[in-house]
Amino acid sequence: MTVKTAAQPGPHTPGPRALARQRRRASAARFWRQYRRHRAGVLGLAVLVLCVLVALTAPLTVGADAQSVTGAPGGPLESPSARFPLGTDRFGRDLLGLVIWGSRVSLLVGLLAAVLSVAIGTLIGITAGHFRGWYATVMMRITDWFLVMPTLVLAIALATVLSRSLGTVVLAIGVTTWPTTARLVRAQTLAVEARPYIERAKALGGGHWHVMSRHVLPNVMPLVLAQTTLIISSAILAEATLAFLGLGDPTVVSWGGLLQDAREAGAVSSGAWWYLVPPGVAIAVVALAFTLCGRAVESVLNPRLGVSR
Repeated sequence: MTVKTAAQPGPHTPGPRALARQRRRASAARFWRQYRRHRAGVLGLAVLVLCVLVALTAPLTVGADAQSVTGAPGGPLESPSARFPLGTDRFGRDLLGLVIWGSRVSLLVGLLAAVLSVAIGTLIGITAGHFRGWYATVMMRITDWFLVMPTLVLAIALATVLSRSLGTVVLAIGVTTWPTTARLVRAQTLAVEARPYIERAKALGGGHWHVMSRHVLPNVMPLVLAQTTLIISSAILAEATLAFLGLGDPTVVSWGGLLQDAREAGAVSSGAWWYLVPPGVAIAVVALAFTLCGRAVESVLNPRLGVSR
């Protein structure tokens, strides 16, 4: 009588971690192949890559002196010329350099605020969908309250109470824009927990943390990723609005801060259009690029939306 033994992995058989890495690489390659079908998404991604490169290389291309008021190279409100392609501001600083420096703050604040917003929404959405009962009822009523309240008004109130800094702007935007994410994630959590393998995991002794982290979270991550790219554009617009209203950090240069400076300098009444147009166009272009990327990611991760979107 012979006893069969389990086949032992050979010297060239990949281990579990190697197999996991292979699956992740294959999944990423499949995602990129599908993403490339969305021309608008590819265009938005190209614009974002260019903006990020410009922001990262700002210290090398324009230098930190571009923000200095005392060392301004030109006169106040000079129109665009060969020396100053976008003109100068009310202090005589080159607006091209200021727009490039402003991209660093606007992109950073938009990204951090979106991450904070999505993190809060994901946490509340998953826990409300998993525990249900009185906890879900309380969380959803709080979410509904934030949904019906004007987001900008809440952000302005919070930014007014706290000190004027970039951290305050990030906090004000993040804690007022999470309800939509919470609603979407809770709906997806309810759909995931209705699947049979969740019942098997619970029957085998899986606790709340195990079910939420190992089964629910991986299934809602595609939705979270798509929601993040969409919220970044809203966060950039919100940061520009707060800075335009004078609630941002006055010590840093941002696109919204440039618009606020233009308003204080009377750029509209004096006809200094070059003071208003460059930061406004930059905000619109970046927000549109993030929206295009978010829609493309959403279409790839949710095939029911189709590839023509």
